[in-house]
Amino acid sequence: MRIDHVALYCRDLEGMRAFFLKYFDASSNDKYHNSRTGLSTYILSFNEGSCRLELMNRPDMVEVDAANNNTGFIHLSFSIGSKEMVDKKTLELSQAGYTVVSGPRTTGDGYYESCVLGPENIQIKITV
Repeated sequence: MRIDHVALYCRDLEGMRAFFLKYFDASSNDKYHNSRTGLSTYILSFNEGSCRLELMNRPDMVEVDAANNNTGFIHLSFSIGSKEMVDKKTLELSQAGYTVVSGPRTTGDGYYESCVLGPENIQIKITV
């Protein structure tokens, strides 16, 4: 058994897609649009992984209160191969204006990682 994909609602579907294409070498299918529900989606694939990311938008979405510790989705984590690559990707995102929340650092459980706030403040972990 394996996870096939994870889905993420986003306000700026095109901007979120562009972020993952540019910074994480994703590839994308053509946009799907359901004219009855207003749902639009992209499925993104990543070079070395079998898990895909579905970006979704629809007119009846509601905001989560970001000031609270909500249950559910917390972050995406990308393994990019080495400490040097973690450092490089973190710097690249920081220089592009994205907020580095933590790291790069070695965590108490032994991971070398950083956490960056991507578009729409989604947390993205970058690890070896």
